[in-house]
Amino acid sequence: MAQPFVLPDFYMPYPARLNPHVEAARSHTRTWARRMGMLEGSGVWDQQDLDAHDYALLCAYTHPDCDSDALSLVTDWYVWVFFFDDHFLEVFKRTQDLAGGKAYLDRLPAFMPLDLSQQMPEPTNPVEAGLADLWTRTVPSMSAAWRSRFAEATEHLLNESLWELANINEGRIANPVEYIEMRRKVGGAPWSAGLVEYAAGAEVPESVAASRPLRVLRDAFSDAVHLRNDLFSYQREVEDEGENSNGVLVLEKFLECTTQEAAEAVNDLLTSRLQQFENTALTEVPQLCLDKGLDAAECAAIAAYTKGLQDWQSGGHEWHMRSSRYMNEDARTGPSLFSGVLGTSALDITTLFGRPAAARARSLTHVPHRHVGPSLLPDFDLPYPLTLSPHLDDARAKSLAWAGRMGLLDDIWDERMMAGFDLALCGAGLDPDATAEELELSAEWLTWGTYGDDYYPLVFGRPRDLAGAKLCHERLLTCMPVDDPEAGAAGAVSPMERSLADLWARTAGPMGPGARASLRKALDDMLESWLWELHNQAQHRVPDPVDYVEMRRLTFGSDLTMSLARLRHQHHLPQELLRSGTVRSMENAVADYATMLNDLFSYQKEIEVEGEVHNGVLVVQSFFGCDYPTGVRIVDDLMRGRLRQFEHVKERELPVLSEQFALDQDGRAALAAYVRELEDWLAGILNWHRSVRRYRDEDVRSGAGTARLRAGAVVPPGRAAAHGTGEAAGAGRPAVGLPAGPTGLGTSAARPAELFTP
Repeated sequence: MAQPFVLPDFYMPYPARLNPHVEAARSHTRTWARRMGMLEGSGVWDQQDLDAHDYALLCAYTHPDCDSDALSLVTDWYVWVFFFDDHFLEVFKRTQDLAGGKAYLDRLPAFMPLDLSQQMPEPTNPVEAGLADLWTRTVPSMSAAWRSRFAEATEHLLNESLWELANINEGRIANPVEYIEMRRKVGGAPWSAGLVEYAAGAEVPESVAASRPLRVLRDAFSDAVHLRNDLFSYQREVEDEGENSNGVLVLEKFLECTTQEAAEAVNDLLTSRLQQFENTALTEVPQLCLDKGLDAAECAAIAAYTKGLQDWQSGGHEWHMRSSRYMNEDARTGPSLFSGVLGTSALDITTLFGRPAAARARSLTHVPHRHVGPSLLPDFDLPYPLTLSPHLDDARAKSLAWAGRMGLLDDIWDERMMAGFDLALCGAGLDPDATAEELELSAEWLTWGTYGDDYYPLVFGRPRDLAGAKLCHERLLTCMPVDDPEAGAAGAVSPMERSLADLWARTAGPMGPGARASLRKALDDMLESWLWELHNQAQHRVPDPVDYVEMRRLTFGSDLTMSLARLRHQHHLPQELLRSGTVRSMENAVADYATMLNDLFSYQKEIEVEGEVHNGVLVVQSFFGCDYPTGVRIVDDLMRGRLRQFEHVKERELPVLSEQFALDQDGRAALAAYVRELEDWLAGILNWHRSVRRYRDEDVRSGAGTARLRAGAVVPPGRAAAHGTGEAAGAGRPAVGLPAGPTGLGTSAARPAELFTP
């Protein structure tokens, strides 16, 4: 059978290396698979299949430095996971037995007890037998924290197979953002990252395991592994098995292009994820180690883990080039400096140039303050009606007075500017059923968040003051004590600190400990995302598209406002339901629609006036190398896809979730109310963007929509307290509209604006 497309040139800047214990692993895993019942008689594999797939070769390439025993154990894990995939296909996917598949998956967590003294059930099939054996052999040498992370990754890997099965049943193809999210779970690469820790003898320190840099390393690694596999497995999965979960197919349908063009686009995204991995490893991970005060052993463990993920990328590519499981005829393997040397097909120095180099260059050489004209807006066919709170006028007056008392109108904003922003209107649409007191508080939270979103890039971004931003960040965190919410005001000095402490005390004070911790987590994530923006701004780097979409939910404050809505229903809905993948998928779809909407409206303000690099349309332009109108069309298509996903979850997945959690009448009513609140959230955000004095051409040109630094007015939070001075950092700097100077490669020393600073 002819291949459906020619494999693209893969970006892979380091060679694969082969573990010398590969033959021992082959022999061991053959015996083990037979003992577990995976070969003759299983109805899935025989020895010829196992030998042809050669998982020992995969593991020898992806874990080149571990000893023989570790390699054999890791190989057994991969044999088990691939057998599970094929077994689930034969028994449940081909028969489309959703109920049987769920019952099958529900038993498997029992074979992964965190406490090994807990007795396991008797295995009834090769998958259960293999998991019981592997868990018993692996976890004694690992910490409790690793066991918990690895068990969770394994459960995701298993359970999300139901998502694939449901999509097959419906004939539904996911949108690109949904696909990336779900593929991480069902694709198993986060699970593979856990085995890297085991094989490398390098557990990630628990204190930083959930941090952004380590999370991005894992997610970028995962996405690259999955997208590479999608390219090699397209023929088997799409043409033979009838799978809808393949990145090439997803982009083929989304972009309405040929299979070859979709394959090239998938490879471009794979390259972008690898370059994101590199950027994070080189710029964010070292800073994390310093910030957290990690000792030498912990830093060495993170370095070994990072190297292990890199080895997996090159080794996995080499195996895909050789395994009979995938289409790899006429795959390009050179020219290379080491042509003919085993393990070097993944090292093709020519792929360091061409498309990968052009993509990286585009992300680093965006010219700021280009004239783009009024923002181009598509037709928004949002189907949800707008309702405004009757308390709007009262909230307008009170929130404006509050901002004045807090000092938010004394530096980058003034009263006329805030009145034009009309953030109370946004709150009145987001939550039309709020009481007068609730709407006032909502309007003031929106005021604080929008002020902070303006403040950080203006005060810290333009002068590249990352140290000042971190100091500000740390002081803001002290304004939100979980144990005693009112205590945060004691040390608050700046307007931003005072206003946050005030909001925190009024909002978190009446909450219980769990709700308070949830709100604090949402605020912590938003504040950290503002530092991420400054980090990119300092590099003058247009973000990777996947990283941008995921971080944009945080910079926009989506989780903050949604968490306040979730907390209203906490007494009627189980926390496990609110944290479920189904609900998070629905919330992410809504958040992405809103953030892309904001990027469309704010394009002129951000690109032409502020010189921003964080805008979804710009990210699309940089990734595809396309013009502004094309970028708008792609973002509009993404928004429509996310809206369709929201409707799909609402209509198809939430009823199943309600049954799964056996919700009573009150629970179902609370879930329906939360869904309606998300619809109000979208309708209110669209109405606000259409109404306010912030994004229109006349507002942008007159300065009515853009925050500005007034000379001598700003003391970054903590600067005066830390240095014992009342002098305003940034005093005398030019207004925001003045370009900061050239930002291309080699121009970091050229800052013409500094010539005008006293």
